[in-house]
Amino acid sequence: MVQLGNLRYEAVADEAGRWSVTLPPMPAARSQRLLVTGPTNSIAINDVAIGEVWVASGQSNMVWSVARSNGGAEAVAASGNPDIRFFKVANAASVIPLPDVTGKWLAASSANTGNFSAAAYFMARELHQSLQVPIGIVQTAWGGSPAEAWVSATSLTADPSLLPVLQTWARHLEAYPRMKAAHAVAVEEVAAGQREKAPTAPVEPNAHNTPSALYNGMIAPLVPYAMRGVIWYQGEKNANRGDSEVYEALFSTLISSWRQAWGQGSFPFIYVQLPNFAKVSEGAEWPELREAQRATLALSNTAMVVSIDVGQPDDIHPTNKMDIGHRLALAAQYLAYGKNLVPSGPLFRQATREGKAMRIYFDHVGKGLRGPDPQHPAAKGQALSGFEIAGRDGRFQPAQARIDGDTVVVEAGDVPAPLRVRYLWANNPVASLFNADGLPASPFRSR
Repeated sequence: MVQLGNLRYEAVADEAGRWSVTLPPMPAARSQRLLVTGPTNSIAINDVAIGEVWVASGQSNMVWSVARSNGGAEAVAASGNPDIRFFKVANAASVIPLPDVTGKWLAASSANTGNFSAAAYFMARELHQSLQVPIGIVQTAWGGSPAEAWVSATSLTADPSLLPVLQTWARHLEAYPRMKAAHAVAVEEVAAGQREKAPTAPVEPNAHNTPSALYNGMIAPLVPYAMRGVIWYQGEKNANRGDSEVYEALFSTLISSWRQAWGQGSFPFIYVQLPNFAKVSEGAEWPELREAQRATLALSNTAMVVSIDVGQPDDIHPTNKMDIGHRLALAAQYLAYGKNLVPSGPLFRQATREGKAMRIYFDHVGKGLRGPDPQHPAAKGQALSGFEIAGRDGRFQPAQARIDGDTVVVEAGDVPAPLRVRYLWANNPVASLFNADGLPASPFRSR
């Protein structure tokens, strides 16, 4: 029997001793007692809170702690709040879905908060202030992990467009014995003074880079724990590897596979777009992956946090996680709780040709567009940077851009008949377009 307050439910265990009870939705509460009674023993869990639960996943920027973030020391010192709780899932990679995870619930406090995910904590803090109910975060993230590691094997193999992901891993497995042997020789040469350092060890089979390994070890065991939605902060690994071409399909499959597994319908899925970052190749891998992330908004009940203005050119781990958490909270309040607010910076909707110019329309304009100077909100005619246009030859040229009402007009003398436009198409661009709420426009490329 399971008892929570005045609710009582009974369940019958199967031959393996497994059972489950689904409790109905109930009002937010604190300091509850959960009692589970069996034929031979009983377990009491005290100080149970009932509120809003979000799953926080991804790679190292989701793992990045409050203590290492801007304003972290002050946030930790002021964090004593038993209504904000984190469950940090221990890292586990597996070839098969595991039955359980390792971890425990911890309340926000000066002793605990410093180790919480900063992006998730700052979101949770703001949600608690807005909703005035307990907020629980299930933190299940692993630094350096690619998206395919978080997708179920069934979903990965069901989509023909994801075959390149599986083929890449198959080639790695084939080459692994040779790479392992070469690495061992290099280590011996370093020890003998024959070389200065050994190359990075090859990724082992069944490591956290393995397709589906983290889904099996850190997502599947959480199902069907009831939650409101997911926040996701990942993409660096796939961008640096040049996987942008398949990322849109891969990421969409990830979202769909999680929704299918939980069986809660199209729950809110909010993700952070890659920030500006300079220490990558001169290619277009990062802009292209940002575009794949933007395209994923085609899935229902999704939202994207734009971070193109808060990155650090020399560090892949931006320490400004407070703005990220704030933007996650805005998107959550809009998407999951129906709050009447502007959830995002301007998002590209369409571009139309007007003679020698292109006029660009946006969603989430809010009270108007503005340039980088916050002292001139919605300034008509304010010059913008970072825009390019191309004609029939497909060669993009730097363009002059200006705000015109809720639109942006772009033109370039070298492109008399423009057909396409793009914005911030670089690894480390400088954001110039915002809405009146101070939220940056997403980089984009028209098609």
